[in-house]
Amino acid sequence: MKQVTQDIKSGEIRVEEMPIPALKLGFVLVRTRFSFISPGTEKAGIAARKASLFEKARKNPELVRKVLEQVRQYGLIPTLQRVRTQLNQRGSLGYSLAGTVVTVGDQVKEFIPGDAVACAGAGYAAHAEYAVVPKNLCVRVPRGVELEEASSATIGAIALQGVRQANPTLGEAVVVIGLGIVGQLCLQILKANGCVTAGIDLDPFAVRLAKQCGTDMALLRHSDDVTKVVKSLTRGIGADAVIITAATPSNDPVELAGELCREKGRVVLVGDVGLQLPRAPYYMKELDFRLSRSYGPGRYDPLFEEGGHDYPVGYVRWTEQRNMEEFLRLVTKRRIDVQKLITHRFRLEDARSAYALVTGRSSVRDRFVGVVLDYGDPSLSARFEPATTIILEEKKRKPSPHALQLGFIGAGSFAQSSLLPHIRRFKDVNLVGVATGTGLSAANVGRTFGFQFATTSYREILGKPEIGTVFIASRHNLHAPVAIEALKSGKNVFVEKPLAIRVDDAREVVKTYRALAAKKPRSQEASPTPILMVGFNRRFAPHIQHVKRFFENATGPFAVQYRINAGFVPRTHWTQNPLEGGGRILGEVCHFVDLIQYLTNSVPVRVFAEPLTPPGGGMLDDDSVAVTMKMKNGSIGTIAYLANGDAGLGKEHIEIFSTGRTAIVEDFRILTLFQQGKRRVFKRSSVDKGHAEEIRRFLTSVRDGSLSPIPFESLVTTTMTTFKIVESLRLGVPVSFGES
Repeated sequence: MKQVTQDIKSGEIRVEEMPIPALKLGFVLVRTRFSFISPGTEKAGIAARKASLFEKARKNPELVRKVLEQVRQYGLIPTLQRVRTQLNQRGSLGYSLAGTVVTVGDQVKEFIPGDAVACAGAGYAAHAEYAVVPKNLCVRVPRGVELEEASSATIGAIALQGVRQANPTLGEAVVVIGLGIVGQLCLQILKANGCVTAGIDLDPFAVRLAKQCGTDMALLRHSDDVTKVVKSLTRGIGADAVIITAATPSNDPVELAGELCREKGRVVLVGDVGLQLPRAPYYMKELDFRLSRSYGPGRYDPLFEEGGHDYPVGYVRWTEQRNMEEFLRLVTKRRIDVQKLITHRFRLEDARSAYALVTGRSSVRDRFVGVVLDYGDPSLSARFEPATTIILEEKKRKPSPHALQLGFIGAGSFAQSSLLPHIRRFKDVNLVGVATGTGLSAANVGRTFGFQFATTSYREILGKPEIGTVFIASRHNLHAPVAIEALKSGKNVFVEKPLAIRVDDAREVVKTYRALAAKKPRSQEASPTPILMVGFNRRFAPHIQHVKRFFENATGPFAVQYRINAGFVPRTHWTQNPLEGGGRILGEVCHFVDLIQYLTNSVPVRVFAEPLTPPGGGMLDDDSVAVTMKMKNGSIGTIAYLANGDAGLGKEHIEIFSTGRTAIVEDFRILTLFQQGKRRVFKRSSVDKGHAEEIRRFLTSVRDGSLSPIPFESLVTTTMTTFKIVESLRLGVPVSFGES
């Protein structure tokens, strides 16, 4: 499919071939007929991407602080590599479209194939021939509304939410400052609500258009005596409310709004303007200043948007979805005339010209308000199946016949920063295909790291017989199911932690692996085929390897104290979703369980986990827990996983005691060894948690046919231990290990 993209580094706009996005649970696949360019929002985004690194740093000091913190933790070179990876990618554009439903995912009963729909959402309703959109960001297009008009529904919802925040009543006078597409729609909605309206803008074209669309008064900011005219329009009272939809760094709109409002009036900010509120008018008039957040309630809530959980109408009357529906109803009744606001239409192939117009880089200095991309009537085009795969590069030379042929499934920020750079540096590796949920991300990762093809179907990877090894770094709920398919396909598998987030899935992985291992008799030296490894990287860290050698001849049991300053993660984050991420115990504490097993040379026989509890009782919402593990050889491991600490403290602190020796590891950067009253300190220039060595050991095992770097039974024990920890938290008692 074709999609409009922007180069993050240069800002260049292109129309490129991308794989069709993958359909997900609760989502809808839509073939786009029209998409609506939001000039203000998209122009600002384009300008931000085109800005120099210095300008980006100046405007985003918080981002600079994060980069500096990464330099402190990981070192300059790894951080530069991460930044370079991000800059060498392409971003999507657009968030408002209309088209026809092609198919729906599981748990979608609201739509059927063939429905005409309007769709919303940055990253979902992009300027692309096909879009996969959450069901709560889709609405049916009512009869009597053309798809071209319906493509503005998201922008209409933004305008409608701004009007709702102003809370206008019949007969009130409302002024709109900024007459772009959102401002024009605000005026029409206010008229439909029975308000007296006035619009203000710097552009004579926008002022004329507002008059043509029926506003009571339209004024030029610097040519008309705006304050006197509004006073006259309101019989000397002043505006009951002012809605600011302008986009400018200037503080003028906020100052003007204060002048125009009556005493105890309302000012609503929808646009992006300077925000230095002048004290005198806002204080003396006791004005109510409000902000309007995008399309309405539900926006930025992943449980609503991605999870499909609606808000009860008795408590939240107007969600973003219901705002879109109401906007289209107003279009049906012709209370809103979208057609008058569409000033330019471009074919998808001419998107660069559309953006040249919007950003002011066009040689034709046309005035514009509404700009639409036309994807062509699908009934007039040849029928075809949209491709889930695109070829990225043709290899000029044939790779070595001994090279490992790798596929990658799931490639988010962790995979791009901690896995793929190390894989690419391994000798004799051929990166064949990468699969992610969206075509743009697959193509970005594929081009950045030199894959031959990009796809949105992981089965394309598993179906390639030449690919002998796959890495699985998708969201946690897919780890076990995809690993099982990969094993059955005869692939060597590296799956990021956790191995599974459901006990039944973990048992199915064990059943599959053991069945495959039993098919072929092997000597002790031979490796099972295929190899399965989980990304428990910390045991491969240089300091941990040093500790392992330090305690090589230890005879007594071990005591390991592991403190993790984990930091708070909101409940809305996908890792906290029990169906998708499994929570922090399954998703992260597994690392520390594995390392304690490795350091003590033993396996857990009993675990006891307790949460931190507030004074009034109950559990804290931040996953702060203390875990004690009794090991088979008498050792004890304690894990203090804390999300209520200060971020300035290092993240991981490990103390190991045995046979008159002590080792302390601080954030995998500083190692201190104590023996016979002597103290030795070893420091690294940056944090090394063992990712590079983990990858090297795994790929070497695959290449040489040697045993897996982590024994299969150890992977299983770690996974099952995390389930026992969750069980202990639930029951509030120690849990022992029975036969599994």
